[in-house]
Amino acid sequence: MSEPRKILVTSALPYANGSIHLGHMLEYIQTDMWVRFQKHRGNQCIYVCADDAHGSAIMLRAEKEGITPEQLIANVQAEHSADFAEFLVDFDNFHSTHAEENRELSSLIYLKLRDAGHIATRSITQYFDPEKKMFLADRFIKGTCPKCGTEDQYGDNCEKCGATYAPTDLKDPKSAISGATPVLKDSQHFFFKLPDFQEMLQSWTRSGTLQEAVANKIAEWLDAGLQQWDISRDAPYFGFEIPDEPGKYFYVWLDAPIGYMASFKNLCARRPELDFDAFWAKDSSAELYHFIGKDIINFHALFWPAMLEGAGYRKPTGINVHGYLTVNGQKMSKSRGTFIKARTYLDHLSPEYLRYYYAAKLARGVDDLDLNLEDFVQKVNSDLVGKVVNIASRCAGFIHKGNAGVLVAGNAAPELTEAFLVAAPSIAEAYEARDFARAMREIMGLADRANAWIADKAPWSLNKQEGKQEEVQAICALGINLFRQLVIFLKPVLPLLAADAEAFLNVEPLTWNDHQTLLSNHQLNEFKPLMTRIDPVKVQAMTDASKEDLTASQTDTGDAAPAGNGELAKDPLSPEIEFDAFAAVDLRVALILKAEAVEGADKLLRLTLDIGDEQRNVFSGIKSAYPNPVELEGRLTMMIANLKPRKMRFGISEGMVMAAGPGGAEIYLLSPDSGAKPGQRIK
Repeated sequence: MSEPRKILVTSALPYANGSIHLGHMLEYIQTDMWVRFQKHRGNQCIYVCADDAHGSAIMLRAEKEGITPEQLIANVQAEHSADFAEFLVDFDNFHSTHAEENRELSSLIYLKLRDAGHIATRSITQYFDPEKKMFLADRFIKGTCPKCGTEDQYGDNCEKCGATYAPTDLKDPKSAISGATPVLKDSQHFFFKLPDFQEMLQSWTRSGTLQEAVANKIAEWLDAGLQQWDISRDAPYFGFEIPDEPGKYFYVWLDAPIGYMASFKNLCARRPELDFDAFWAKDSSAELYHFIGKDIINFHALFWPAMLEGAGYRKPTGINVHGYLTVNGQKMSKSRGTFIKARTYLDHLSPEYLRYYYAAKLARGVDDLDLNLEDFVQKVNSDLVGKVVNIASRCAGFIHKGNAGVLVAGNAAPELTEAFLVAAPSIAEAYEARDFARAMREIMGLADRANAWIADKAPWSLNKQEGKQEEVQAICALGINLFRQLVIFLKPVLPLLAADAEAFLNVEPLTWNDHQTLLSNHQLNEFKPLMTRIDPVKVQAMTDASKEDLTASQTDTGDAAPAGNGELAKDPLSPEIEFDAFAAVDLRVALILKAEAVEGADKLLRLTLDIGDEQRNVFSGIKSAYPNPVELEGRLTMMIANLKPRKMRFGISEGMVMAAGPGGAEIYLLSPDSGAKPGQRIK
């Protein structure tokens, strides 16, 4: 048997300036699953992380809240730690970049780079806030876009026309912090000479350390020629002061990745069996893996390995990059309730539901992952409850009633147990490659075979027949053993289910190699439900709790139609109604004769509608989708004609037009097929 591997694993450091949301959790859950798999296999695998606690944003938020930056990051760290723990993310150490270990290591690495000639200095000109007495990062400067003239744009790009520019190109610049007009001021800055490592990086990034798509992206920067990297900021700044340079601070992105080393060093001080140099020295035989999002690959695949190389430390074995999270096919949205904080999710649903869904969707690539909430409910209920847990619940009762809870010896289907045994190396290979989706497909394929075999044998029918009880016990004993195999394969993803299954099975914590054996003449404990189905009502409650207050906007529109809330157009979670209630709705084809904005209303259009025998006046909250309302004139749409008129401060609304979409600019009026006539009823 080969020696256990020595592996150190990190996830990107969450910024200590806000709550964890489900987009963040995509990274920590997948890292945790991979770490648990390695430990499950008997390898030494250490998982460290930390809060990223430095920078101007944290300093300014603390000032706004009337507390010190240290108090702010302590409060946020407590919140982050609780969220991670309840999502079963099992760090060996969760530290902070604002720690003495990180100060020491950042200073040491900087001095090694400086002494080796990899640090340059030069004066640069920046905007300076004369009221706050601080230099302004691009995001703290606002003004008028020099290209299209749009006001209130940030200092590096225009959200309206997409132009990029230097902050000094802005017209009428203002400090976003104080509102003062900034002045240009020179300051001495320190630069890491990244071009010194061009040749090393060209080789290292093509060594298999990165996914091919990521290596190709990095090659674009390498081919364009690397630039020196500004690693300093001027006081006031919340961070570490640069050695021998009073008033100058390390830019947050310099000490953030060093936080990986600092967190591990902090752990080593508490666990004497761990040796820092064994994992970080140039000649280390240990493995080092970083899990990150695709938005920070330049820091991890260019700056970080170059810093390590220049300071005499080892470089990562692999950098595992993932895409972003979308929800229901779109960016997370507060108005739609799909910008879901980790805590909000935990208030409504089990963490293992999300862990499994992410696993079922995560492949090796850097494609974005979509959390489709309908599919989420269906897949978890079908796979985990309908397939895996169903095996145990089907079989346990017969064993307890027919044989006092003891599994009989024997193997009722050798070909089936052999299939499970043969599948194990492929499942392990998929886990190792971080192709969790393939691992879940193969595991559920085995669950399907087990369920089909049990259904074919039908122990519930055999148990009613005279003399068939021994056969029933043999079938159900194997069923429980197959369930045990599935739990072993799923344990890295579902540690709570595994712990509950271990209690039912009356066994020590299961390891990967336990899949090679079957339980025989073994006493089970009482069976208790291991997992319940997701109630769609809870998913709806979660999204409702995540929504910003939409009451004001709905009052403004005076229109309870799907135009104001696209989820109502196709919402499987809405309560059922009787047919008679639906039949009472008078849906008519309507011709839009006139469409105009309503003075004093941000979102309303006034529509004059022809419904055949009369005209109606309807207010609809679709202005953001149709900023040029005249384009609607002459178009057919659908309306509810027998809705009780509603008095609004702008007039009387005599019906409701039908529209769909999530809201904002993404609203679409519904139209009948060509040939429809105004006034026709829709049946």
